[in-house]
Amino acid sequence: MTVETAHVTAAPVVVRPARTSDVRAMRELIEPYVAKRILLGKELVTLYEAVQEFVVAERDGEILGCGALHVLWEDLGEVRTIAVAEGVVGAGVGHRMLEALEARALDLGLTRLFCLTFETSFFGRHGYVEVAEQVVSPEIFSELLRSIDGGVHEFLDLAHVKPNTLGNTRMLKRL
Repeated sequence: MTVETAHVTAAPVVVRPARTSDVRAMRELIEPYVAKRILLGKELVTLYEAVQEFVVAERDGEILGCGALHVLWEDLGEVRTIAVAEGVVGAGVGHRMLEALEARALDLGLTRLFCLTFETSFFGRHGYVEVAEQVVSPEIFSELLRSIDGGVHEFLDLAHVKPNTLGNTRMLKRL
């Protein structure tokens, strides 16, 4: 008697815009990275306020990853808060989310993306290069100083955020 085994194929990972119902799962994904000091912690209220900036990677209703695109200026955005569930690290989930964020950036008219990261090989494989110099003109720098967003302050490399950015690498990609 021959026993046939059914081959179960995992459902595909879908990357889509985040919804408010995803925020608690996003926070759970982010927290282990915060504990390792790879990502900055985000208050729940901050995640709800910024939910429209996020995409999530989902399979069978389970949130496997999240990442955000924050517009800094007319041509410049920042990729933020990319987090992937431990069980799918290295399975292309981060890659798919980054591609979706870059497509969103192009749709918005951005031509450059910035990130502040410890994950230099991941971003390097996607065309980001390390930058040391200021990537905006002095005039735009002055305008950005008016922002109340902490991530913008990190981008500007302001002294009061130095403890948050120690060890991170500033990277930029031209789209």
